[in-house]
Amino acid sequence: MKKIFAIAAFSLAMLPAAAQETYENAKIAWGDLNGTARYVGMGGAMEALGADISTIGTNPAGIGLFRKSQANISLGFVNQEDAQAFGGGHTTNMSFDQLGFVYTTRTSPTGFLNFGFNYHKSRNFNYILSAADNLQNASQNKLTYAKAKNELLFEGNGAPNFNKPYTQCNQLDDMYSRNLLYDYDENTWYYEEADRYTMDRRHWGYVGDYDFNLSGNINNRVYLGLTVGIHDVHYKHYSEYTEYFPQNSPIQVADDRKITGAGADLKLGVIFRPVEYSPFRIGLSVATPTWYDLTTRNYTSMSDAGGSVYNGEEYDFKLYTPWKFGLSMGHTIGDFLALGASYEFTDYGTLDTRYKTGEHYNWWYDDYVEESESDDVMNRHTSDMLKGVSTWKLGAEFRAAPEVAVRFGYNYVSPIYQKAGYKDGTLASEGSYYSSTTDYTNWEATHRLTCGVGIQIDKVNLSAAYQYSTQNGYFEPFMSYEDFETPLDDNIASPVKVSNKRHQLLLTATYSF
Repeated sequence: MKKIFAIAAFSLAMLPAAAQETYENAKIAWGDLNGTARYVGMGGAMEALGADISTIGTNPAGIGLFRKSQANISLGFVNQEDAQAFGGGHTTNMSFDQLGFVYTTRTSPTGFLNFGFNYHKSRNFNYILSAADNLQNASQNKLTYAKAKNELLFEGNGAPNFNKPYTQCNQLDDMYSRNLLYDYDENTWYYEEADRYTMDRRHWGYVGDYDFNLSGNINNRVYLGLTVGIHDVHYKHYSEYTEYFPQNSPIQVADDRKITGAGADLKLGVIFRPVEYSPFRIGLSVATPTWYDLTTRNYTSMSDAGGSVYNGEEYDFKLYTPWKFGLSMGHTIGDFLALGASYEFTDYGTLDTRYKTGEHYNWWYDDYVEESESDDVMNRHTSDMLKGVSTWKLGAEFRAAPEVAVRFGYNYVSPIYQKAGYKDGTLASEGSYYSSTTDYTNWEATHRLTCGVGIQIDKVNLSAAYQYSTQNGYFEPFMSYEDFETPLDDNIASPVKVSNKRHQLLLTATYSF
């Protein structure tokens, strides 16, 4: 899909702090299917069935169905299919996924008040992305040239304007303009047209969720729950993007980025039985945005036969994720079959990227409170590039013997990205200004098939689950554009199909007391 290159200059007041770009934010806001082996083995469809520690983060009322206290620990392995090791990363990695407990207290003959805590890895970033294609006379260098041509990078004297965030310049434009763009002998701007490119990027790290829960029930018919969540972000990537030219040496951009920080949210849930003596249950849940306070750092280098130039930034920003709403159903048949179905909706187009504006003194608490404002330019771009996501979960557990349970599940997540989405490097936003990469991937729907088995040995339950997750997408190395005044200056890269196919083996040990 071609994008029309913006030739009109923008103006924006000087911002005291920075914001982040849409495609980078989506990585933080997205979640995996992970938790106990029972929860994963049933495709996550346990929001109305409850009595599993992993429902603490999806429908907190599920903790209210516990009748015995228990403690859990889960770990396993994740393997990426059809990938090659790169940047010190491997295609198979061990993962510590979950640790938690529930403490139950009886408040009446039919009532319980339960307390729970659970840590689980809601996002595992371990993934290696590789892409390569012919460029047919396009390049990142040419993209910077087009910005310079349309006076989006420079003042009238031709000097880079990198100290003013309202210019349409990012860190790559800075390096290209210093190292590649200006021919001092000819006193003119120039660009190089590349034959092809290669891209390799290693992602690693995680988002850890620490959930604290209070839940209970009313006459074993209505179950209520509240969870307070703390989220710990550790994201890193290292990439090497190389363009090959017919007459000149290759140009390589190496980018090393790290995002760290923390956030908090609240989750509320209810489960009820519409018919008093029926085991059929309906669940409703809502989760507030996660209010993140994050720091990002990058170190980027550009190298060719003539040497290297370097750039790097560090800044703080805020990110508020969307609200999440859930509807679920669960039913049991005797003590040998449990069936679950869940639906969740999250509108990622409402991701709120924010920049910090300062502090004010709160006399009541004798403390300083940090203030922030929405990055309206980036948020409008986010609204156009991302969309509402539906997650469907189906699961079943069959008790083949009193001590043995067999589980199956399916999990479908609709696409978060618009098909025509792109990373816009011309936005009058510091999220674009501080960007150190121009590539992006529009991922399609996610399909997850799961199965598992559990064995009860006295007070100990040992469970195993297998998850196969597959997702396709289309990678582009930079924003394409059409130049209507000079068609030869069109800079268009064709999308390249990529995939993320993962195998997960998960083991959980549970002790009831």
